[in-house]
Amino acid sequence: MSLEKQLQARSGSQCELCTSTSNLSVYEVPPVSITNADNSVYVCQTCKSQIEKTEQIDANHWKVLSETMWSEHPAVQVMAWRMLSRLRNESWATDNLDILYLDDETLEWAKKTGDHEQDATVEFHQDSNGTRLYEGDTVVLIKTLDVKGSSVNAKLGTVVKNIRLDPNNTDYIEGKIDGQTIVILTKYLRKG
Repeated sequence: MSLEKQLQARSGSQCELCTSTSNLSVYEVPPVSITNADNSVYVCQTCKSQIEKTEQIDANHWKVLSETMWSEHPAVQVMAWRMLSRLRNESWATDNLDILYLDDETLEWAKKTGDHEQDATVEFHQDSNGTRLYEGDTVVLIKTLDVKGSSVNAKLGTVVKNIRLDPNNTDYIEGKIDGQTIVILTKYLRKG
């Protein structure tokens, strides 16, 4: 039986974290060396995108953890503990963390990623209007920029296609102007 079929059977074809029944997939709970049902959970796309920090966390979505955290499966317990830890500024999450018991081995696994030390906010690349930017987007300069170390002059209104996001700094993107790749501050552009 495939891993997904095992998790479907275990979960009753619902998200093991929020009980949703749509857009379900397997999520391997890191760190993973060999993927199996013991170190994976069956989750919906909403949970997965917030776990992986590709979307901002929605505290109300996770309130159901007060019920699902009692799962007998360590992988579900680990994910519940990690998400409650990220939401520790919410009183209900702190209350749930206080009563959630994990055996020593499961707690050690839950702490391995260090995710519990971070808060729930996720920073994204945003243009001058606060619109989220994605890899490959097209943007327009809202200010004429002098490019240091180059004769290129990036004029107001210049269109920059197929941008790349700087993974280390949400204030920077890379794009080509006149065939030259330059770094541009996100505050000087808007999504095209």
